[in-house]
Amino acid sequence: MDTNAIAAPLSLAFSPCPNDTFVFDAWVHGRLPGAVPPEVTFADIDVTNGMAERGELDALKVSYAVLPWVLEEYALLPCGGALGRGCGPLVLTRPGAADSPGTTDAAALSGRRVAVPSERSTAYLLFRLWAAAEVPGGVSEIVVLPFHEIMPAVRDGTVDAGLVIHEARFTYQDYGLHSLADLGEHWEATTGLPIPLGAIIAKRSLGAPTLRALAATISASVRAAWQDPAASRPYVLEHAQEMDPAVAEQHIGLYVNEFTAELGSDGYAAVRGLLERAAAEGLVPPVAPEALASP
Repeated sequence: MDTNAIAAPLSLAFSPCPNDTFVFDAWVHGRLPGAVPPEVTFADIDVTNGMAERGELDALKVSYAVLPWVLEEYALLPCGGALGRGCGPLVLTRPGAADSPGTTDAAALSGRRVAVPSERSTAYLLFRLWAAAEVPGGVSEIVVLPFHEIMPAVRDGTVDAGLVIHEARFTYQDYGLHSLADLGEHWEATTGLPIPLGAIIAKRSLGAPTLRALAATISASVRAAWQDPAASRPYVLEHAQEMDPAVAEQHIGLYVNEFTAELGSDGYAAVRGLLERAAAEGLVPPVAPEALASP
């Protein structure tokens, strides 16, 4: 597809996480012929969710969970996001403490305090869907904390459990914590679908030709990163917030896959399934299937 319909720099926001910098590196650094590099804003996904709700930028990486609130103004692009298998959020506890909810029994979370990074995140929707099935009576309180504060809060007993994402899959044991539940495993076991985590959206007002060109550009950037992974490494590590390079590589391997290049039928089915189940639980407004269609 032609990328030349992007005639001027678009404003684009995504996180400094390795999977996002890996995906967008070739486009940002002008290595895609005919594609004008974007004007980049780095922000954690909870921030970009809010930016999307306010309609602030042309294109953003957001949580799939925020789509019901933004699809009137933004279109879901069929590439660049994060879906996958074996990459779901974890529910962590502090084993061995007298006041711990335990290490193996989800029912022990009944009436407990759980820290989450956002209430407008896919991780939160997956947690609520899991808890509805596995935690009798539900938890007593949801505490929203910045992502980097969650594992210390669980370790120190400030909260009884914590919901974590991304590289915490590889580092939680450093905090002496236990994985009570892998919400991705629960999702895959109950749906057979990949786990929908982060989406790329762009303003419908850009027009269909530009939206199609944007999707082609992002897909080309993903494929360029796969073809020459070393080219993106400086950009990835520059923004990886002192992450160990080996962990950054694991992060990319887990979250950048065939669904990043093209959502495909299974990817769209996963997104529809998440939003339909969440709407049935009253967690999000209903979304018409046509609202998710590619531009």
